[in-house]
Amino acid sequence: MSYNIHHANPPSVPGKIDLDAIAKTIADQKPDLVALQEVDVNTQRSGKINEASMLAMKLGMKGLFFAKAIDHDGGEYGVAILSKYPISEQQIHRLPTKEGTKGEPRVLATVQVNLPGGKKIRFASTHLDAQQSDMNRLLQIAEINKIAQQEQLPLIIAGDLNATPESAVIKQFDEQFTRTCQDCAFTIPVINPTKTIDFIAYRIGSAFEVVSHQIIPERYASDHLPIVSVFKLN
Repeated sequence: MSYNIHHANPPSVPGKIDLDAIAKTIADQKPDLVALQEVDVNTQRSGKINEASMLAMKLGMKGLFFAKAIDHDGGEYGVAILSKYPISEQQIHRLPTKEGTKGEPRVLATVQVNLPGGKKIRFASTHLDAQQSDMNRLLQIAEINKIAQQEQLPLIIAGDLNATPESAVIKQFDEQFTRTCQDCAFTIPVINPTKTIDFIAYRIGSAFEVVSHQIIPERYASDHLPIVSVFKLN
């Protein structure tokens, strides 16, 4: 599952933090792995709560990794990974931003997921630059592709790429990854969505088979629709 949670602020209720709505949306799908974006940890605007650890607790997840992208409002803000299975080898990869563009720093969070039966995979969560220009996103996708080329384990990446399927960013992404949808349904805005910018994909050559991909029509909790893909590991 991939979900940009808008720091648990329902867009229709400015200033409100409703972490239970996010938790219910995730719980209803019963995911094994969740990539989260726009996660607050101990910020003033979210009531000084650790959204990542509270979601892990509410969902009964064994694995949790929060990766700070920036300091924000007295706390931290970034991406997170939740896992039903034990995780190890947590790593934060700093993604490039061209000097002078005023792009917000971005990261790729990766973990090793230790599956039943001794199998291991790599799972990643990211959130790319949100500026109108593709410049920083192209730099960031190039870095992600470079990291993927060096990976030995089967790799799944999920997140908000802030780029649509026809963009140069996704064309470059497709050089290293197979997306779980090709004719992808729209993920933003939640009311009358018009764009697809949230994706789940696996590195080309990884031993995965995509069983299904779907958009979850939850229109209250965040400004993005969550997406869920089912994989078979061969």
